[in-house]
Amino acid sequence: MSETSPILELQRQRMLLEIEYYTEKEAFRRQTESRGLMRSIKRGDAWFPLRVGKSYYNSLNQLCIEVHRTSDQDIEHNFEFGRPVQFFKAILNAVSTPKGSLVPKGKDSSFSYYNFSGTVSYVDGDRMVVAVPDSAPIVELQNFNSETSSIEGTRMLGVQLSFDETSYRTMFDALERVMRARNNRLAELRELFYGATKTVPGTYTFQPVSFPWLNPTQERAVNEVLRAKDVAIVHGPPGTGKTTTLVEAIVETLHREPQVLVCAQSNMAVDWISERLVDRGVNVLRIGNPTRVNDKMLSFTYERRFEAHPDYELLWSIRKAIRDLRQHRKRGSENWHQKMERLKSRAAEIEIRINAELFGEARVIASTLVGSANRLLEGQKYNTLFIDEAAQALEAACWIPIRRVRRVVLAGDHCQLPPTVKSLAALKAGLGRTLMERLVEVHPEAVTLLGVQYRMNEEIMRFSSDWFYDGKVISAPQVKHRGILDYDIPIEWISPTEPESPSEPVSHEEFVGESFGRINKKEAEQTLEILRQYFTKIGKSRILEERVDVGVISPYRAQVQYLRSQIKRDAFFKPYRSLISVNTVDGFQGQERDVILISLVRSNDEGQIGFLRDLRRMNVAITRARMKLIILGDPNTMTRHPFYRKLYEYVEALHEAQ
Repeated sequence: MSETSPILELQRQRMLLEIEYYTEKEAFRRQTESRGLMRSIKRGDAWFPLRVGKSYYNSLNQLCIEVHRTSDQDIEHNFEFGRPVQFFKAILNAVSTPKGSLVPKGKDSSFSYYNFSGTVSYVDGDRMVVAVPDSAPIVELQNFNSETSSIEGTRMLGVQLSFDETSYRTMFDALERVMRARNNRLAELRELFYGATKTVPGTYTFQPVSFPWLNPTQERAVNEVLRAKDVAIVHGPPGTGKTTTLVEAIVETLHREPQVLVCAQSNMAVDWISERLVDRGVNVLRIGNPTRVNDKMLSFTYERRFEAHPDYELLWSIRKAIRDLRQHRKRGSENWHQKMERLKSRAAEIEIRINAELFGEARVIASTLVGSANRLLEGQKYNTLFIDEAAQALEAACWIPIRRVRRVVLAGDHCQLPPTVKSLAALKAGLGRTLMERLVEVHPEAVTLLGVQYRMNEEIMRFSSDWFYDGKVISAPQVKHRGILDYDIPIEWISPTEPESPSEPVSHEEFVGESFGRINKKEAEQTLEILRQYFTKIGKSRILEERVDVGVISPYRAQVQYLRSQIKRDAFFKPYRSLISVNTVDGFQGQERDVILISLVRSNDEGQIGFLRDLRRMNVAITRARMKLIILGDPNTMTRHPFYRKLYEYVEALHEAQ
């Protein structure tokens, strides 16, 4: 392999990322124009109408406004920290239902965007805080509160997600930095990670450290992390305690280093590992706001720590004086500039001092991969970077924090969900191939597989272990035979029921719009009937006393929405609603339930299964269940693919052996 190949490969990565950027931007534009407001609301990409609350300056000196969603509050939304948004005003031909939802009457009319954009600061249920420019027309936005949303044709205010330019700019910048790197640590890591030299990753030599509370593969993984000079990979199949192992590796690393950087692709993954570290008594400084807004999570965020500093009150008063001075500038005033410069200089001095103390006290700096480009981290260097869920992150995103460190530890599972790539051309050309996958291939000696799982009954786990992990994952003794009912077979595949009369429709998929996916109503009804029967077998009192929780999974969002609506309408499920979660495969990543039902949806004469051909997605779905897994799908459609044929045969063999 030639020495220039890493640069060529990085240039190729940049080209593929550009294709993805333009594809996503164009798709967003088309969807925004053609989808209509009601569709955006139903997909969770817009809140309309809004009630605007108070405005204030936060600890980062950003102007913020609170907004409240006043209708469609049962729809799960996609707003989260850091996402860009746009406000709009509309005169909508719609009426309000008794539940507060808007039902369109004809087409949207007089629909226009404000010429400023905002950024989500945090979201808590139906309340959101948005950071906006100082020039934003706050008073005008707040005046919309006097309008009513039930009268046809009324002026109303809304907010919707806008295209995220910032993340792409940050990833492009990271790739440029890696390509330009010369005679420094970043250049060395680039050459090593692309296998441009024959060098294997360096290691230290010492006697292994004993961790009696970990299993042998977890203990080995922690020791391999401690020994690594350049890179270590913790490969964690479902239920094998990847987070437990990673937390132990971080805590042990902190016995040797003053501070480490911990990143993940999503805010939720950063929150999860941060919370586990805080439980271990580690001082975590979270850059960016958490997904779940509660006191425990907020207590280790940068903003909350900054506001709690003894000098913050003085800084706030100086910032207020600066804003007042700007608003009341007197013409011809000779000393205005001098006053302004003195106040700015004093504010900067206090801010630098507070930051120095906060970063000096913290042992772990935690952020998303893109969030590691935050100006607060400018100039910061660390010895070790831990990247959790590394198999779900685009390679360009991983390079953002790598430029700040000397060695990298990646944890994840490249046999589970891959990164989201919208462009089919970019995906086929390799954009979805992650840095973790590259390193597993180039440097297998750096990989440690966690081989004992603590989640699933042995018969649920065995198929996944054999197909994806060469049979190397085994069940811990305490979960091997776990189950809910005596003599129950832990995994079932249920085929569509035949109609009782020729006039009844056969279970068949329907296509419901370009961006809304597929739906199979008969299969959804059967899914609920199977769950109803299983709940009846277990018994109401036992379900409620033991909190038997259930996950209903479908790969298609339309099916998820339909299943949710049916469960809400069904009086039988009313006592159990808090125990039932319905979501897509992606929505269940990292989660587990006692009982899992999977509605595969696809049922057609051609045997087409679409993106269900991505078997990593199915690996996630079937490994969420602790004790019972029920798959609902049309074998005639699904078993034309070798994976689903093998899975179907595996389940059939279990039943024959019973």
